[in-house]
Amino acid sequence: MLRFCLTVLISSLAVLTAAIPKPSYAQSTATVEPEAATRFEFPLTIKSIMKGPEHVGQAPRGIQWSDDSKWIYFRWLPGGGAWDDSPELYRISAEGGEPEKLDDETAEELAITYAGGVLSPDRRFRLSSMEGDLYLVERRNLRVTRLTDTRDGESAVGFRADGEAIFFTRSGNLYEMTLENGAIRQLTDVREGTPPRDPPEATGHKKFLQDQQVKLFEYIKRRKAAREEREADQEKALEGAPEPLYIQRGERVQGFRPSSDGAYVALSASTQGNGAQRTIVPNWVTESGYTEDLTVRTKVGDATGSTRLGVLEVATGEVTWLDLYPADDEEAAEEGSGGSADHPDLSMARFIGWNDAGTTGAIISVSYDNKTRWLFSVDAATGELTLLDTLYDEAWIAGPCSFGCAGWLPDSDRVFFASEETGFAHIYSIEADGTGKQALTSGNWEVLGLQMSEDRSFFLLHTNEGSPFNQHVYTMRFDGSRKRSVTTGLGSYQATLAPDGKGMAVIHSRANRPGELFLGELEENTELEQVTVSPTEAWLSFPWLHPEIVHFPAEDGTQVPARIYRPADMGVEANGAAVIFVHGAGYLHNVHNYWSSYYREYMFHHFLAANGYTVLDIDYRGSAGYGRDWRTGIYRWMGGKDLSDQVDGARYLAREEGVDAGRIGLYGGSYG
Repeated sequence: MLRFCLTVLISSLAVLTAAIPKPSYAQSTATVEPEAATRFEFPLTIKSIMKGPEHVGQAPRGIQWSDDSKWIYFRWLPGGGAWDDSPELYRISAEGGEPEKLDDETAEELAITYAGGVLSPDRRFRLSSMEGDLYLVERRNLRVTRLTDTRDGESAVGFRADGEAIFFTRSGNLYEMTLENGAIRQLTDVREGTPPRDPPEATGHKKFLQDQQVKLFEYIKRRKAAREEREADQEKALEGAPEPLYIQRGERVQGFRPSSDGAYVALSASTQGNGAQRTIVPNWVTESGYTEDLTVRTKVGDATGSTRLGVLEVATGEVTWLDLYPADDEEAAEEGSGGSADHPDLSMARFIGWNDAGTTGAIISVSYDNKTRWLFSVDAATGELTLLDTLYDEAWIAGPCSFGCAGWLPDSDRVFFASEETGFAHIYSIEADGTGKQALTSGNWEVLGLQMSEDRSFFLLHTNEGSPFNQHVYTMRFDGSRKRSVTTGLGSYQATLAPDGKGMAVIHSRANRPGELFLGELEENTELEQVTVSPTEAWLSFPWLHPEIVHFPAEDGTQVPARIYRPADMGVEANGAAVIFVHGAGYLHNVHNYWSSYYREYMFHHFLAANGYTVLDIDYRGSAGYGRDWRTGIYRWMGGKDLSDQVDGARYLAREEGVDAGRIGLYGGSYG
């Protein structure tokens, strides 16, 4: 629908500009001269712009290395096809060369050899689930062993610490399989409802009567003896079976995370919100020819579901449900959540994982109002919680890497996590007893993503250090030392490490080029080899601009960044008018040196500039990439600074770019 509305807006602007003589273009990296129109195969028209995917394709995605680090598999859709084409599976040798498109039969045959999964402690084997069954892959020679062939559907969970058994889920429960003989042991027995209760034992006259019946009637005596024998046999047969875990009706247990020895299991029980009302959006283009309603998301503040976390002791079946509101916050929770101090609501509760020893877990929880984030450790044997870190934000907890960048450092009792406590997203570590907190990164920039190398010897970071307009790859030791830049230059670099830790596959884009796959070695300031070209030759023949990034002062003195497209860049005279583009999502980054998700609008801005309009594309308050204060700049006042930044952008155009203040238009998408 939003794209439809945008099409109408663009078409309307096209009508307005139809009377303006259209210039010609000559190939250049910056300014387009109007003398040589015939040198470009790509026609800068509304029709061509709206057929964007047919021209630029879709960048490689879903990058996956084979276990032997010899092949890279990815989904890709080069330009030049039909508008409704879908990405297909390709692979390329780690040595480079030409990407090879795999037919369906080959793709199915090879699928398990590059599927994701969990690794054994010695990294020799990978456990994967595919189409509901379990497979074991020997990574050195890619030999595959199918472990299950059932209709139930199994999902891989992990390996036991000794590597001799695996954990998996089936039909809502956790199981352990011994690899040597395939023996399966059920570790959980989840049931809805309340536990059955034995009838109360008879006393007094009733007990006397029952005893007399057994004493006086041989039939009753024998029947009772037979029943007791059956019950004894049943109890013996159930020896070693897990004790039932009863949950509330409507709850769903999931997220089973066994400790390394399988003695304890962290799990979550979730319920959906009752009474939540979803918004309705009309769908105009339908097979029936009639407008149909799409039922989409709920509104903020409507009824939400709830999640509780627990630790199950496998041997006894006892579960300790965790109270993830610290004691000094329970009063506030009771006042605001509608719950009780014993069971206040949370907006999020997530088990991060167990330490290598399997003795201690780590948990993140967020308050019902999204203003407070807590980090806990939990003792597996006792369920005792230790509060490690608290982060409070008077607006809301969020930011890049906020909840996903967390885990345990290898062979230690130290947790790493992300925090915006300085106003920028950075990585910290702390002991499981709450001591020794250390900042691993710092500065007026953000950590955008973090992963640990397969051999667990270093971090791979994605950050915008140096400039909010670029994204680069770094390596760093676990204590924060020896942070080294792997990539340099303009644009965005997203790296996927090879299993051997030597090579990497990188998706790199620039402002005027969509993301492409590059290969390189994991070394400082590495050289990258481009191995895909997505756009058509016709699209590449056009000299797409790398827009200049400017700053203008807002009414509160803040310097606001924006991309600018000038008519002079297209080799034409300005007509004195301007258009301001407002990106969507609010929290989205669109002023940068890499490819924009608004790539149709990027091309449309060339069309406007070629017809004499100056175009300004602003990262208004609320946009991503500039830290916490910018991220929360619209809190409780949407239409405040996000709107005034557009007004100040208009003033900048009139003051610095010679634009007539009475001839400025504005358009956007989604939130914009």
